[in-house]
Amino acid sequence: MKIMVTGATGQLGGLALQHLLQKVPASHIVAVARSSEKAAALAGLGIEVRQGDYNDPESLRNAFRDGNKLLFISSSEPDDPLRVVQHANVVKAARDAGIKHIAYTGFAFAEDNPFALVHLATEYAIRTTNIMYTFLRNGGYAEFFINPSLKANVENGTIVTNTNKRKVNAVSRSDLALAAATVLTGEGHENKEYNLVSNDPWSFDDLAEIVSEVSGKSVVHQSVSFEEEKNILVQSGMPESFAQITAFIYDTIAAGNMERTTDDLHKLIGFQTPVKELVIKALQG
Repeated sequence: MKIMVTGATGQLGGLALQHLLQKVPASHIVAVARSSEKAAALAGLGIEVRQGDYNDPESLRNAFRDGNKLLFISSSEPDDPLRVVQHANVVKAARDAGIKHIAYTGFAFAEDNPFALVHLATEYAIRTTNIMYTFLRNGGYAEFFINPSLKANVENGTIVTNTNKRKVNAVSRSDLALAAATVLTGEGHENKEYNLVSNDPWSFDDLAEIVSEVSGKSVVHQSVSFEEEKNILVQSGMPESFAQITAFIYDTIAAGNMERTTDDLHKLIGFQTPVKELVIKALQG
């Protein structure tokens, strides 16, 4: 058996490879990366590295040869029409190479999210091949909110967002990578969809309380308007385009669009990393 992993030098792909190494021999894993040079460290772990570019169908066909299972990590390309083409290239190359099972990392509750059209299109493309699939519909990454930037929040005593008191179902990126590795090495996941989100959503009031506990300093959550949040982020040095996106994500939370839960992740891996543990890691980083 050979398990192919695209996006091998990215954060999610790299974590998936780490978890796979705990479950199968390195000789069963193939890391597919746009740059073989950037993936050189993986070769040192005994993982075969192959070059494959989502914009180059021939490179993908060569990379997927003699593979059985494929972890297809979605493209980070911001141009959605180009992203659709890239994903179609991967799907067709997998079919042509004889891949038997595709695990695709999409977005949680995609049918109800107008910003998940690329993921829905990719899922339908995979279905057309008659290849067995597992749709790993990932929620947001907790690390987007819980990272070393919290140190500044400890210093100034506030976490400022435009989320009000609404909750977010984001989970650790490592937990999502473990779910992918579990599906790829386990049985009974064929032709299934999993919405991988927290079954215990948390608010930024909760986060401020946990940061206070871990740091030993009082930190409170202050809720502001969309424009106020964007201006605060820009004044902090964040590029305006990214500040706009961040404030928009917070606005999505404020609308209650990231509170929906399932037990899919917990059923797959048996746990989810607690927010407190993520905060401890972030403040130590």
